[in-house]
Amino acid sequence: MGGSRLEIFKFGMYILFPIGIMYYFGTNLDERFAVPDFWPRKEETHRIPFEKDEIRGELERLRRRRLERRERRLRAEGGREGSVGLQEDQ
Repeated sequence: MGGSRLEIFKFGMYILFPIGIMYYFGTNLDERFAVPDFWPRKEETHRIPFEKDEIRGELERLRRRRLERRERRLRAEGGREGSVGLQEDQ
């Protein structure tokens, strides 16, 4: 219907369109699609403790945090669980 010129044009589009898209999106990716300060800097990330003292300190910090959260939760619930245990013992 369209002849050989149409087929050549369609073939050229099938080949050049993906190449053009890859060229457009594949160059200057850092400048075009980078979000500034997306990744945290080294001093903002967590540091894994390796020494025994550091590990003990971290465990103690986690234990304190867990107990503080438990205290807050019990206070928010009205102290039902904590007061029941005290009344049963007496």
